[in-house]
Order: sequence, then C-alpha cells, then structure tokens
Amino acid sequence: MSLFRTKEHFKELKPILKLGWPIILGQLCIMATGFLDTLMAGRYSAADLAGVALGSNLIWPFYLLLAGSSMALTPIVSQLRGANKKAEAGLQIWQSLWIAALAAMLLLLILNNMEPLFLLMGVDQEVTGIAIQYLEAISWGIPALVFYTSFRHACEGLGHTIPPMLIAASIIPLNALLNYGFIYGEFGLPELGGVGCGRATAIVWWVQLSLMIIVINRQFFKATNFFNVDRRPQPKLAKQLFFIGQPIGLSVFLEMAIFSVISFLVAAIGVKEIAASSVAFNLNWLTYVIPMSFGTAAGIRIGYQVGARELKLAGDAACAAFQFCLAYAVIMSLLIIFWRFELVGLYTQDQEVIKIAAYLMIILALYQIVDSAQAVALGCLRGYKDTFIPMIFGLVGYWLIALPVGHYLANGPYELVRGAAGYWTGMAFGLSCVAVCAAFRLSHMTEDFEKVILLSTHQKKW
Repeated sequence: MSLFRTKEHFKELKPILKLGWPIILGQLCIMATGFLDTLMAGRYSAADLAGVALGSNLIWPFYLLLAGSSMALTPIVSQLRGANKKAEAGLQIWQSLWIAALAAMLLLLILNNMEPLFLLMGVDQEVTGIAIQYLEAISWGIPALVFYTSFRHACEGLGHTIPPMLIAASIIPLNALLNYGFIYGEFGLPELGGVGCGRATAIVWWVQLSLMIIVINRQFFKATNFFNVDRRPQPKLAKQLFFIGQPIGLSVFLEMAIFSVISFLVAAIGVKEIAASSVAFNLNWLTYVIPMSFGTAAGIRIGYQVGARELKLAGDAACAAFQFCLAYAVIMSLLIIFWRFELVGLYTQDQEVIKIAAYLMIILALYQIVDSAQAVALGCLRGYKDTFIPMIFGLVGYWLIALPVGHYLANGPYELVRGAAGYWTGMAFGLSCVAVCAAFRLSHMTEDFEKVILLSTHQKKW
C-alpha cells in the first residue's frame, strides 16, 4: 500500500482530525506555560531568566527519558479499545503508574544533585544558585507530573483527547497568577524571584493531577476496570510497557539532547549566531507542534483499527496522516520563506541577527518538510506498537549523520553553510534520512499484515 493513495483515505482523515485538534491545543497550552515562566522570570532579572531556562532545559530531557514507558499506554489502550477489550486496560494503567512512581524517585534524585554538573559546565555562580533552587522547588511537583502523564496517555488511548486539553488550558491563568505571587512576593507569598516559577509550577502540577482525578472518575475511564483490577505490580505487563514505551522516551530524549548540543556549539561561534539560531529553534518548535500532535492522533486511530483487525483502514489512516502533514509542511515552508524577515523581526531589531536568522529561515523551510514527514511517520508507527527500530532511525539520523555533517559544514570551506547554517543543514540532512527510513518502514507496515499482527500481540518472531 502506497503512502500516497489519493482516494480511499479521506474517511480516516476526519476521525484523526477530531482526535488531533485537542492534542494540538493542549501542546500549545503546555508551551504557553513554559513561555510564561521564562518571560516572567526575565522581567525580574537576567540572572533569574538564565537560571530558570537552564533548569527547564535539564528537567524535560531527563523526565521524558525516565517517564517514557507511560507513552506506551496510548497505543496499548487504543488497540484494546479497538478489540473491544477496554476492561483489560485498567491493569495496564496500574503498571504504568508503578513505573511512573519509580521514574519519579529517580528523577527527584537526579534533580536534587545537579550542582556537580553546573560546576563542570562552568556556569556563572549566581545563575547556578538560582537554577539549583529552581530545580529543588519544582521537584516537589514531580510525582504529580508523572502520574498525570500516565493518566493523560491512557485518556488519549481511549480516544478522549479533549479532557487533557481542557486541563492544560485551565492551568495557564493559575500558573501566571502563582508566578507573579512567588516571583514578586505578592498576595502574602514570599519573594523568590525566578525560583518562584519552580514553586508555582510544582503547585500547578498537583492541581493538574487533581483535575485529572475528576476526569478518571467519569464513565469512559471506569470502563477500563481501573478501580476494580488487581493493583499490584505485575512484572510481565510492566516489562511489556517498558519495551514499547521506553524507545519512545529515548527517541524524544535523543532529539531534545541533539538540539541542546547544537545550541552549545553554535554559542561558541558567537553571540549573533546563537541569537539567530535561537529564533530559528523557537519558530521550529511552534511549527512542529501540529505534525507532532497529528502524528500522535494518527497513532491512536491506527492502534484502534489494528485492535479491531481492520488493518486496511489502519493503512488508510497512515496514508491520510502522511499526506495531510506533507501538505501542511509545504504550505508552512512557503510562508516561512516569503515572510522570513517579518517573522524574525518579531524577535529582534538587531540587523545583523535579522540577516543571519532570515538566511536560516530558508534552511528551516526545507527542514520543516522532512521534520513533518518523520514526525507523522514515527507517530503512525507507534500506533502499530513499532517503537524500537524507529528509535534506531533517530539515533543514527541525529547523532551519526546530522551532528557530524553539521559540524563539518559549520567549520568547513563552504561559505554558504558556515556557522549556524551548517548545523541546520546537517540537521535537515540527518532528518531526511530518518524521514525516508520511517516512511519506507511505515509503507511496508501498511502492507505486511502478518508483521502487524505479531507486533500487536507482542510476539517476537519478526
């Protein structure tokens, strides 16, 4: 089955869009809370901005790495729902919660012992002090975050993507209010500067979990038999969750880590280059939200159809998602090219930075196409519970192709791609390799029904 069918997939596009738009809005809300933290901390002082930004950049890669197993709930629960075995999902959710508890303990241990890393990196002492206090403050909310994440992925697997979106939207004003109170010492709260963002976020995460507890008491979640099953750890099921979910978490970790490494490498080139590259990174994440979320929605739909043994319809869903996101990427790329100076001008008035960033926008436009293709292809493959081989694609594409190629170009003889442009070109090349491999595997997955059945039943023959 080709990924470029033009006729039979449209029936599957509608349910994917229905699942996808709440995920997109939810992700934008999550980004908004992070934006508020950095914006409000920056208004207090530059050191607080740097401390909060540094702390945040350390939290999320480790969190996604350790809590990655919960991501397996989405395809697992989705397939059980498609197979009319929703009542078996409760047992899977409990195993995810046990893994989440272990992840929370490990994450707390890491976050409260980060000072040696800051010293090794040679970070300014004032910034280090703020970052350490920020991490200590936010760590109080880690247990709530990991448990909420498990419930969110379970809800998505059940096809209910709106409740998590509503929760994400509802906590934005609360986050802003608490930030203001703890940063500036208003409403009878202590004045903590940027550290207050950590305290506020920890509280918000517990509120978020409380709202999710209300959600899981609704009938659609009770149908999983969550409140009635054996709640004890079951090593066999936990192992299953780990081997499906952890490659997803590791893939996201590898992706975020490569961007962090490239940021450090670009920073060594010069202030103007890192400023321009930061603009490109920011715009990239904004445009990436839609294909990433759409890939998640497609994976949910594919999982449902696989569970129902409607494998042809699962293939149609993959085709629909792939074509939709490619069309989106082409449109966004054209907009980025034609509006590149205006977009960059929203971030800075420095003419040299604008010149560098506007050039990066051209590379970003091409990068956007392959990034969207790989995002939706990987999301679809997760619907088939195919996660390990796609993780290998990411490992090779990012670290063995994108980084070496980017480093060579950035410091090589070709003037057009020197500096930050070289690293972005390397990333585009590496992602192209990931996109081609993932699309090829997805195309064969939609044809090889035997492999799909083996993956969905957790056999290891293939």
